[in-house]
Amino acid sequence: MSVKQTFTIGAFAIIVDSENRILLCLRNDYDLWNLPGGGVDDGEAPWECVIREVKEETGLNIVVEKLIGIYSKPEHNDLVFSYKCKIVSGDIQINEEAKEIKYFHINEIPQNTIQKQIERIKDYLANNDTVVMTKQEDDSILLII
Repeated sequence: MSVKQTFTIGAFAIIVDSENRILLCLRNDYDLWNLPGGGVDDGEAPWECVIREVKEETGLNIVVEKLIGIYSKPEHNDLVFSYKCKIVSGDIQINEEAKEIKYFHINEIPQNTIQKQIERIKDYLANNDTVVMTKQEDDSILLII
């Protein structure tokens, strides 16, 4: 008898402004910055999730432009999709999920940014036409650029 493997799935948005700064959210539950996004709900596609999560966390309406990467976190049976997204309407609004929402130049990203999110931003900035597919195993939050 085989055991059915279960995974959690997440989806995160990389949103840049006209100055090529990255949008990050300072979480309410932890003092950590991360890309807007979160967990995929039952019956939801990852690209639908990222649209919903960005709206919930930031107040912004987006469209997905491109898949940047698929990340496996084997220690948690977690798969994460990273998308380049574009704002189509809305204004940034602080809410119960994020106590601060701000754009950062890559060399100004706060020290308390989740390292896995930094890796995903770097993959976006590498700006190649290949979708990144990799394992992310390090849970450290220290910024190393």
